[in-house]
Formats: sequence, structure tokens, C-alpha cells
Amino acid sequence: MCGIFAIVTKEEQALGPILIEAGHRLSYRGYDTVGVATIPQAGEIDLRKDAGMVQEVADRYNFAEMRGDRAILQLRWATFGAPSQPNSQPHLDSDGGMVGAHNGNVVNNVELRQEFMAEGMVVRSENDGESCVHAVERYASQGHNMLEAMRLAYHDLEGDYAYVIGKTGEDRLYAIKKGSGLVAGIMPDATCIASDLPSILPLTRNIVRLEDGEIIIFWADGFEIRKVEDGSLVEREPELVEDTMEAVQKGGYAHFMLKEVHEQAKVAGELIHLLDKSPDVMPFLKRLKEARNIYFIACGTSYHAGLLGSIYLGRLTGHPSIPVLAPQFIAQYSSAIGPEDVGIFISQSGETKDVLSAMSVAQAQGMGVLGVVNVVGSTLMRESEYHIPLTCGYEISVPATKTFSNQVVTFLYLALRMAGHDTSLLNNLPSWIEQTIAAVESQISAIEKHVTPWNDLYCLGYGLTYPIALEGALKFKEITYAHCEGMLSTEFKHGPLSAVTEGYPIIFVAGPEDVPLIISGINEVTCRGGRAIVIGEEDARLHANAQDLIVIPTIDAPAELRPYIDALLSVIPLQLLSYQSSLARGYDPDFPRNLSKTLTVD
Repeated sequence: MCGIFAIVTKEEQALGPILIEAGHRLSYRGYDTVGVATIPQAGEIDLRKDAGMVQEVADRYNFAEMRGDRAILQLRWATFGAPSQPNSQPHLDSDGGMVGAHNGNVVNNVELRQEFMAEGMVVRSENDGESCVHAVERYASQGHNMLEAMRLAYHDLEGDYAYVIGKTGEDRLYAIKKGSGLVAGIMPDATCIASDLPSILPLTRNIVRLEDGEIIIFWADGFEIRKVEDGSLVEREPELVEDTMEAVQKGGYAHFMLKEVHEQAKVAGELIHLLDKSPDVMPFLKRLKEARNIYFIACGTSYHAGLLGSIYLGRLTGHPSIPVLAPQFIAQYSSAIGPEDVGIFISQSGETKDVLSAMSVAQAQGMGVLGVVNVVGSTLMRESEYHIPLTCGYEISVPATKTFSNQVVTFLYLALRMAGHDTSLLNNLPSWIEQTIAAVESQISAIEKHVTPWNDLYCLGYGLTYPIALEGALKFKEITYAHCEGMLSTEFKHGPLSAVTEGYPIIFVAGPEDVPLIISGINEVTCRGGRAIVIGEEDARLHANAQDLIVIPTIDAPAELRPYIDALLSVIPLQLLSYQSSLARGYDPDFPRNLSKTLTVD
């Protein structure tokens, strides 16, 4: 989740300290490279950047001495191109007279780079931020002014992004919004823009929010907003922001976990756009199709995503696969694997020690290694033959939410492609996620009071919802500290049913095709005094048999594919129910005790 900041001042001055502080304020978003550029009133652009943390890179390249009347800072969370000095942003155009940086993903980056090189432009990196600069350069070199060049470039750049750009010999900068956040800050003697409010608030609380499809042209004592569509002027007055810095960083949400639950729609859309254009998808699928055995190898939440991915693959393609926890993979399969086999290694951080140890064993046996990872430049990414980045940005809350959903989206997309289905269906997924969040949030508080008093409970699923039940149970364990056991619903009668007493809560996750089977399990619980809480689509049969039904929307998808998407949507009520229960118990869901985001020990 990259971050950009840019400023225009009346007088040339030392802008380095302002950029460093803005970088620190943006660093909560997560990043792996840092770069700044200053543009003086006369002379060349001063560009300094590299991989590393803000203060480290600032000290190494002496950002503090940099001067100018215009400046751009970028913190990059790598997607296109590993974290490195060339891939760091900002980027120059071919002759060094223009500089820009972006936040987001330009999903046709690979094709654009080839076009730019064929047109004779100087392409210095693999990064899609550079494609934004060259896309503007393409039209500026034809004689168009900057506004017109950006309007034309808009149609060449596919994906969700915002970027800022400027050139020598002017007194202004330009920025555009298409999917990614962008706000402007208005001061008496300067104007700035940024990806979000935290980097602006210490400078000014007079802000202007940009909308998708808008370009802002800003100079020291003013700005104007133009529509990309026709270049027409947009009238918008600044507003006064009174929120605290902490509230702004959380986007107005009480906790990062809640913010990240709501971000699932956005990051899913960005991932689907990327997968449609990624050059790694076809070779990734080729390796799967040719494999003797496919293994999904992961830990914790990532394992649950891999388990669901294995079900997707088996049901949609007819190709069986083996989901396995990373340490157990070593114990169980290390002597059975070989070059004919392929492992999909899944990790949010790409540095999970259990997963890397399993990967080393696999490599020693000649097994193919494919990666699904959120952190580009991580060990797992570097060691994989092919990898798919999850494009989730930084996930601050310890319990994984948006990384889990994007892992599942990845596996559903791959399974659909492998089976020959049209993946354009998934373009509706962000809307379905938003609808589900809106539908279930209001239902959760009535259910939470029946769950929170219990220190032991169960979460049951079947088929496609079994991995969701495991993930929901893990969320309860992580942030409420209650023991919630995830289980196959049909296994509950083989022993755990003895735990049921009056009011004992059992959560069932019911896929639309499994309602009759789930009803049988419900009645095993309710006839013994237990409380059956069901997550599923509106269904009179579920209402008739369970005490509580958390209703998720019935989506407009082909009947044969609806259960696959339903499974993913069903995790949202469990995320929100565990979140509300954590709050009711007086805990901070973002930072549960004893846990860390990345586990680098066995």
C-alpha cells in the first residue's frame, strides 16, 4: 500500500525535513523503499531513493539538505519489481525533465514497458510507477500540455492508482485519482497532496478530497480540479478536518482490524485486475496442469485459505491436491516428493519460518515451488519459480482479514481459469463483499451477546465452508481468547457433542447446497439445549431450525458457481462477530497478547 506526498511552496527552501516528516507519517501504511525528488526554480531535478526505512534512507542520501519549491515523496509497497534502488520511486522521464510517483497498481505495466521501449523511451525499472511517468511523457512529447497529456494517458493506464507528476520550468504539480486515495491540503503559502490525511494534518487541516476521474493542478497559493473526461472545471471548497491523527490513520474506524475488514472489497478488486494482466498467471497454471501432485503448504490463516483453494481446484478442475500444514509437510511428504510435483507455498509475510523450512525441503527434492505472498521482495517471493502478489498493502492488525480473502480470491481465480470458466464473473466480487459487510454488520450485535459469555464454543462447516469454519474459529481464539474449535459439522456427533449444555453456542456456516445436511447438525445441538447460530443465505429452513440466522446476501451468480463465492463471503460475519466479541470482553483486537504478525521461529 504505497504512499505519496507532494508539496509546492512560494519560495525555494529546504524541503528535505518536510519530506522526511511526511514519510514518517505515511510509514504506518507499510513500505519497503523510500524516495524523494525536489524541483528547484532553476536547474535539474534532484532525485534520491533506495530500499530501506525512511530514516535509514534519508540519512544515507542526506534528504535533509534537499531544496526546491516543489517536491515529491513516495513510500513504496512493492508489487511490480522487487524492492531495489531502480524500482524505488519517484521516477524520471527519458530526458530527466519530468518526475512522478504513484500509489496503486497499473496492471498492464508489463505491456506498457514494452511499448515505451519500442517507442525509444528510456525505461530504467520494472516498476509501474515509472509507467505513469512515461504514459504522460508519450503525449507531452507530441506537443500536448500536461493536463491534456494526463487526460490521454488515463486511457492507457489500467488498474487502480493515483499519481503526482511535475516538470522543470513550471511552478506547479499535477495529480490524478483513479481508485486510490488522494487528498489535498491548503495552506496560506503552500499546497500539498497525499495518499491520505496523516501526512497532511500537521501542516494544515484545510483539505480537499479528490474523486475518481479528477486531476488536481496545484501551485503555492491555489489549485484547480479538472475532470479527466472532458477537462471541465470542478468547483470544490476546502473543508476543515477536526479528527485526531490516530483516528485519521484508521480511516475513521475504531480499530485497524475493522478498517481492514472493510478494505477487503477494494483489495479484491485490485487483485482481480492484476491477475487479469499478470504474466505469471499462465506459467503458474501450466505448472499446476503438468504436476503429478499439487500441495498447498502454509500455516494458520494461510493454511485455511489453501484448504479452500484445494477444494476449489478439486471441484472445478477435477485435479486433486493435498493441503498440508508446513511442518507436517516435512514430516509426512519429504521422502515422497520429486521434480514431478509442485507446491503452492502461501504466506502473508513471505518470511514465515515454518513455510520457508518446508520450501527448503521441497527444493532439495527438486519439487516445483510456486508462491502466493503479500510482501514482494520477501524470501518466499525470491525463491519461487513464479509468484502471485496479493496486493493487500500493509495489514497492521495482527489477525489477518484482507490477506486471507485475497488468498482465497487468488485460488478461486486460478481454479476458474484452469477449468476454462470466464473469470469476468469475479469483477462483481468487490460489490458482493461490500453488500455482505453492509448486510451483516447490523445483525452482529444481537448475536454477540449469546457468544461472548462463553469461554468455549464451536464453529462448524461442511465442504466449501469447512475451511471458513476453521478460519472463524481461529479469529475467536486470536482476539477473544475464548477456545473456539473449528470442525467439520459431520464430525461433531463423534464426540464433541457431549460438550453441549443449555445455551451452549454452536456456530454453523451453511453453504446454499448443504442446508439439509447442516439442518441435521443443528437439530443434534438444539434438541440438547444448545444454541444454533447459523451463517448463510436467507432460507426458511434455517429460520425454522436455528435460534439465530446471520443472513448474507444471495448473490446474482450462476447457480453452479454461487457456492464457491458464498464460502468466501461467509467469512465476513465471523470476522465481525469475533471483533465485536473481543471488544465486549475489553480486549484490543489489533494487538492480541502473545502473538506477532510474522513468525520467524520454528
